[in-house]
Amino acid sequence: MRRFRYCGDALFLMSCAAYWLNRWLVKPRTGWGFMTDHFNDLWLIPCALPPVLWLHRRMRLRPDDAPPRLGEITGHLVFWSCLFEWAGPVFFADATGDLVDVAAYACGALIAWLWWNRDHWPAATPASHVHEL
Repeated sequence: MRRFRYCGDALFLMSCAAYWLNRWLVKPRTGWGFMTDHFNDLWLIPCALPPVLWLHRRMRLRPDDAPPRLGEITGHLVFWSCLFEWAGPVFFADATGDLVDVAAYACGALIAWLWWNRDHWPAATPASHVHEL
C-alpha cells in the first residue's frame, strides 16, 4: 500500500495552489459566480484534510499512513459542512448557509477520494481480444 504523504500529496499541493490563485488573482478580477462563490469550496477536503490527518497521526488518533479512508473523508465532510453552513450562520451575523457550498464540498471530496484511492482502480488491460475487420 502506498504511504500517504499528507501535506506533500500532489492533490493537496495542487488544490492549495488552485485555491490561492483563485482567491488572490482570479476572484478579485472576475464577476463569474462560480469562481467567486463556489470554486474554492471544491478544495475544502483536498486542502484541509491532509494537515488534519497528519495531526491525527501525530496524536496517535490515526493508526497508519494509509491514504484517507472513505469514513475519514465523509466524517470531515459532514463535520465541516455543519460547521460552515449551519453553525457559522447561527453564531455569526455576516455568515450565510448555502447548500450549493455543501454540494461543492462533496464534489471535492469525491475527487479527493478517487485520487487518494487510485491504486484500487482496475488496471487498464490491452484490447488484445479486439480483432480488426
